[in-house]
Amino acid sequence: MDKKLLDILVCPVSKAPVEWNKETNELICRSSGLAYPIRDDIPVMLENEARTLTAEERLKK
Repeated sequence: MDKKLLDILVCPVSKAPVEWNKETNELICRSSGLAYPIRDDIPVMLENEARTLTAEERLKK
């Protein structure tokens, strides 16, 4: 994930910064509790495409 792109992306729901999870290749927003997929190196920042984080994932840093 490009660092410059990651610096400007925010969650469309909460407007909070997102962080890249290298293991799952998702952008994580702990504020809204959503994980946005990255497909073909393109972040899919749509609420209806995101999955809900588990309680454990929301607490993990």
